Amino acid sequence: MKKALIICAAGMSSSMMAKKTTDFFKEQGQEIEVDAVPATEGEQMIHKSDFDLFLVSPQTTMYLDKYQQYGAEVSKPVVSIPFPAYVPVPSGIEKLANLISENI
Repeated sequence: MKKALIICAAGMSSSMMAKKTTDFFKEQGQEIEVDAVPATEGEQMIHKSDFDLFLVSPQTTMYLDKYQQYGAEVSKPVVSIPFPAYVPVPSGIEKLANLISENI
């Protein structure tokens, strides 16, 4: 199973996005799990976790360069989530799922 992690300001809106996107993948028969953490845990998670992909929420793009540097250190991709893919409606969830599928 592949795993993606959303890094968000507080982890609350991203937790909802993670659950909805995981459910979307399950409905599609794909084994991809999505989880979320607040930005305060971003560096540690990139360096020490077993996630395959890290996604930076629109609210935390100021950390993108730093997180991409950490990702390069452990050879794992770190990508930014565009606003249209960070909306908890079906079209937003599908866009986020597509972003994950393209980068994982």
